[in-house]
Amino acid sequence: MEWTKERRYRTMDEVSVDEIQGLANLVNQCPWRQSFHIQPVTGLLNDPNGFSYFNGEYHLFYQWFPLGPVHGLKHWYHTKSKDLVHWDNVGMAIEPSNEFDCHGAYSGSGIEHDGKLYIMYTGNTRDEYWNRHPYQCLAVMSPDGSIVKMDEPVIAEVPSGYTDHFRDPKVWKNGDYFYAVIGTQRENKTGSVVLYRSKDLKDWQFAGEVKTGLGEAFGYMWECPDYFELDGQGVFLFSPQGLKAEGDSYQNIYQSGYVVGSPIDLENIELKHGAFHELDRGFDFYAPQTTVDHQGRRILVGWMGLPEINYPTDKNGWAHCLTLPRELSIKDGKLVQQPVSELILLRGKKAEISWTVENESVGFDDFEGNAYELFAEFSDSTAEEFGLELRVGEMEKTVIKYDGVAKKVVFDRTESGESFAEEFGTIRKCTLDAEKISFRIFVDVSSVEVFVNNGVEVFTGRIFPGENSNGIRVFARGGQTKVKAVKWEIK
Repeated sequence: MEWTKERRYRTMDEVSVDEIQGLANLVNQCPWRQSFHIQPVTGLLNDPNGFSYFNGEYHLFYQWFPLGPVHGLKHWYHTKSKDLVHWDNVGMAIEPSNEFDCHGAYSGSGIEHDGKLYIMYTGNTRDEYWNRHPYQCLAVMSPDGSIVKMDEPVIAEVPSGYTDHFRDPKVWKNGDYFYAVIGTQRENKTGSVVLYRSKDLKDWQFAGEVKTGLGEAFGYMWECPDYFELDGQGVFLFSPQGLKAEGDSYQNIYQSGYVVGSPIDLENIELKHGAFHELDRGFDFYAPQTTVDHQGRRILVGWMGLPEINYPTDKNGWAHCLTLPRELSIKDGKLVQQPVSELILLRGKKAEISWTVENESVGFDDFEGNAYELFAEFSDSTAEEFGLELRVGEMEKTVIKYDGVAKKVVFDRTESGESFAEEFGTIRKCTLDAEKISFRIFVDVSSVEVFVNNGVEVFTGRIFPGENSNGIRVFARGGQTKVKAVKWEIK
């Protein structure tokens, strides 16, 4: 089927029940449906939106095109959870329905105010010449879950000096004011972020462009900005498009990363910070969003996918999922990401090994599966390289290893199963010099998330192996290494 503009921008009123049911049947036949990640019921999921703790529950929305694995008329889909582990699909949250979001309800954020959840999002519109006109819109969710849109946009104009790439408001409160950062593109086609302020979330004033130390030409558009303060420091997350690959860095089609520095100077609209770091060193990670919960934790969720990439699930009528929630902290000027502690609720049957591996690749009893958590620690190594082979089959394996000569962690999906996005390479690496190397890995039916040395580096990737590829092997080459490993089945 050809995805024409007309097909991509049909409203749900124009779609028959039979078409939706047929698509759901196609999706449910897919061998790569996940078992413990948030994924769309049908169609395409992308950016996490409106992530918030409200009325005793975590609320997480995501960009959703219900009708197929392509980018079309975007809606917001609503999921919620009491424990960040077990998620309930609530259903459609925001549907394009008026002149300010008629071509899509794009990304945004949520904040609690006066006992309600205020949702600020970008309404996407197009004129008859297909020129874009973005609006920043407001919707309000009551404790009963009902959502009402404001009649008019709260920011109706793009400020002077910027193009129509003006989207993804992230809101927070400081003192008596609410603030929002919005991703923008300057008229000279470089990326930046601007700041707005408001007393009531409805009447917003343009404060100016946020001054950073990243220079004039750090990519051509900054998507999905997020600002927060953690351990007394200011952290700015964003997804710059247009960075050129450098060594092991910036290997994906688009990148996501952050800077850490002093808290933002809201008077001079300036952020003084250190170097830009990628948030995730893997293949499939973009547009992350954070929230702070009732325990004071700063929690991040990312889109486990990328724009403009075709995935093997497309033929089954769906695409993408979200990452597991990660708690953030700062160590030595860098963000550390660890799986939220609640994820131990998923742990089922346990198996353990302790072994010295020398110039071999070895499997163990009860070490296999296609959905599990695995912790492995390597020590006293003389090997040139050592690590794990996951989802091993006759012709398939996914490799997570440490190159002791180059001092690099490596994620290799060259032989992981059905291939895709090979033009961007099948190996990801990052430098890490440490005596001990540990991997905490969450394997789902079609994904791998790897937390290295308690989250100082993270690798996320989709993989699409055969269902019989469920082996786990430990290996060392050019010497020996000690390994202790624990595996839990996912309940």
